[in-house]
Amino acid sequence: MSTRARPRIASAATPCLRLLTTTQFAFNIGFFAVLPYLAAHLGSGLSMAGWLVGLVLGLRTFSQQGLFVVGGALTDRYGPRPVVLAGCALRIAGFGWLAYADSTATVIAAVLLIGLAAALFSPAVESETAREAVRHEQATGTPRAQVLALFSAAGQAGAFLGPLLGSLLLLLGGGFRAACLAGALVFVAVLVGHARLMPRREEAENGAITRTAQSATTSSAASSWRAVFTDRPFLVLCLAYSTYLVAYNQLYLSLPAEVERATGSQAALGWLFALSSLLVVTLQLPLTRRSAHRMTPRTALVTGLTVVAAGFAAVPFTPGGPGGLLPGAVLVVLLTLGQMLLVPAARGIVPDLVDDRRLGLATGALSSVSGLAVLGGSAATGALLGAPAPVLWGVLAAVPLAGAALAFTLPAGHGDK
Repeated sequence: MSTRARPRIASAATPCLRLLTTTQFAFNIGFFAVLPYLAAHLGSGLSMAGWLVGLVLGLRTFSQQGLFVVGGALTDRYGPRPVVLAGCALRIAGFGWLAYADSTATVIAAVLLIGLAAALFSPAVESETAREAVRHEQATGTPRAQVLALFSAAGQAGAFLGPLLGSLLLLLGGGFRAACLAGALVFVAVLVGHARLMPRREEAENGAITRTAQSATTSSAASSWRAVFTDRPFLVLCLAYSTYLVAYNQLYLSLPAEVERATGSQAALGWLFALSSLLVVTLQLPLTRRSAHRMTPRTALVTGLTVVAAGFAAVPFTPGGPGGLLPGAVLVVLLTLGQMLLVPAARGIVPDLVDDRRLGLATGALSSVSGLAVLGGSAATGALLGAPAPVLWGVLAAVPLAGAALAFTLPAGHGDK
């Protein structure tokens, strides 16, 4: 009885997972101190048109998600440590540049650098976490989604604190520049910490995947890419997951517009982001624990995408409520609940569909396909911001519904008995 209650705690206490979850926590503090306020800075501070703001946000996501596949391939080749350290250095430079960028060209360059930084460190961290989750599942029988949920909860704890840090700096009169510089300082601390604590490649070797096997994989890089990108179930998973990321990106585009329409400013935006993060921090682990034992990963993915769609569909039909924030709050709550179901499920399916030696590449590819979708989707939804509410929110709801239909064609996954 007690041995079934301890695996999750034990997995969190291993040095590798403790470092990975702390990494995700710190990354998101620095990142979310800046990102929620970027759209307002571009529109109000730099007077960019709505379609251009959407394009810049899409370019940021594309340079991050679209290049994850490169970061994943580099992780397979060199191990996670050098890739994470390089990503931290680029993120510091990107935030510092964005703090002083005052033209469209310099803003785009800084935003691309910020995205490239995440394209390096995030696949390294995520693929190593997926490996640890699979090892723990094989050793204890605990569903891997629970370990991945712990990773997500740590990230959301950082995402909870990040917008509050940004809001505090804005309230104190520091402005967007102060938020950028604070984010850069967070990544300075992350870089120093990982330079000291993250194991080198030879130290991280544990027999689960040998470096000899990795060298064999990298010597046939073309065959690895071909194997990943011709795997039909994996490509279906990528397309289904991309509809979620297109929807999630609306937290930075359509949600700020809705908050400003309802209240006349974006002052409450940080609290809505905090609400999302608080939900994940408090509910992610118990929700995943229950769903992992009652749903196959495919069912969790389909259900999560459907809940996300319901969040968008509810916006034009929800009364304004106190302060006019109720529609935005309903969107945030349902999108977050859907996210909590689908993200651990999608990440847990990846190791079932690809060879372990290509896990970094596949983890990156999952996000890269999504980044391509967001690049087109952001510009399109940015142009729709002035459309009637039923049109805008109906189109946004249709995207994750299409993803749910795709996900339904996937194999049930490791949870299928």
